[in-house]
Amino acid sequence: MGSRLYAGLSFEEAVRKYAQNVSSACLMRLQNYADAEDCFQNTFLKLYKSSPEFHSENHLKAWLLRVAINECKNCIRDSRRQLPLDFAVDQPAPSAEDDVDLSWALLQLEGDYREVVYLYYVERMKIKEIAEILGKNPNTIKTLLSRGREKLKKIYGGESR
Repeated sequence: MGSRLYAGLSFEEAVRKYAQNVSSACLMRLQNYADAEDCFQNTFLKLYKSSPEFHSENHLKAWLLRVAINECKNCIRDSRRQLPLDFAVDQPAPSAEDDVDLSWALLQLEGDYREVVYLYYVERMKIKEIAEILGKNPNTIKTLLSRGREKLKKIYGGESR
């Protein structure tokens, strides 16, 4: 690989640093490991080929997540299918004694809610950043986040903590 830097990181460092973020976003969106792996690879391939300029590591992370989500949308559109993880829907909710498993709960949410809740709570992104990545109005993101929280409460059968 060349000596090109991405917000001060080599390509290899950028892949290592953001691999988990990109793969989680792809898996949450697609709910299919094979398709998620393809989108993951396409995301980093686009980074390598396009070599955009980044102002900071946050800018790089946001760009990678935006590209990953767009890759997932293309995958869904191209295949005209979205394979759910059936086992996740059939599993009982975690008991109060168990640690809360956010990934289990996220898989129970519909796509838009899952995406927004994931980016907000797992990736710890701000509403404005999520709106930019998803190409939506910040107020729409707030609404999706609020409704997503309500759906999570129902999934867990109670009030939020």
